[in-house]
Amino acid sequence: MKINCDMGESFGIWNMGNDAQVMPYLNMANIACGMHASDPTVMLNTVRLAKQYQVTIGAHPGYADLQGFGRRPLNLGQEELAALFTYQIGALVAICQSESMPLSYVKPHGALYNTMMKDDQVFTTLLAALHRYDASLPLVVMAVPNHDHYQAMADEYGIELWFEAFVDRAYGSDGRLMPRSEPGSSYHELAQIRRQAAQLIEHGSVTTLAGEVIPVRADTLCIHGDGPQALPTAQLLQHLLQQHLLQQQQLQQPRQQQPQQFQCEQGRDASTTSPARQDCGGR
Repeated sequence: MKINCDMGESFGIWNMGNDAQVMPYLNMANIACGMHASDPTVMLNTVRLAKQYQVTIGAHPGYADLQGFGRRPLNLGQEELAALFTYQIGALVAICQSESMPLSYVKPHGALYNTMMKDDQVFTTLLAALHRYDASLPLVVMAVPNHDHYQAMADEYGIELWFEAFVDRAYGSDGRLMPRSEPGSSYHELAQIRRQAAQLIEHGSVTTLAGEVIPVRADTLCIHGDGPQALPTAQLLQHLLQQHLLQQQQLQQPRQQQPQQFQCEQGRDASTTSPARQDCGGR
């Protein structure tokens, strides 16, 4: 399971997020493409930052709505939406190429992301546009209970889907994010984030605001780079994932090693300082 974060969302002299400090803890950087946030210079600097820390780069296209930060839905026709989507991906690809970095996936932003998960026509419009541009690029979508529905549509266009879950947002009983307008829809306390992250990593589930536990199959965990807890959340996720991986590796170790260690312990003389004792104790 990988950590992804929305990055490169500053604009001109206006700074958004804490990219330089958060980037070292990420596996995937979703870089804004100039429509909901960012500008060419910010995009270039963010690509260079991702390159410095060997972080996988993804395009983060959104609605053309700087004032609303791409979180307000726009009623666009299919051709207009496809052109806007492709335009942003192409812009970031050009900057990536100038830095000898590949673009590895696409994740829509904000209202466009939410709309595609609710409106199949918007979802298929993006799939078709991505297929025409580069069908090898995976599309990041929300890990919802009915994920097979989205997988079937993606299969028609030959697009791979990566499913993501959110550690800093509350879920409703339908397995989707609660609207930001709802009280408690975003988590600002690290203890809340830790509980949800640990549940997703260890059990593949989330607990909704109503207290219902629902399964969530996720390939990647998202944090929001514009949030005040972005840096501690990134550090926390890295720690939890490393800890989980270590536990899994320990469980997979061959059990026949245990009797050998027991025999070694039994054969020791408590008073000896022989090399055999030192070697055994150093295992």
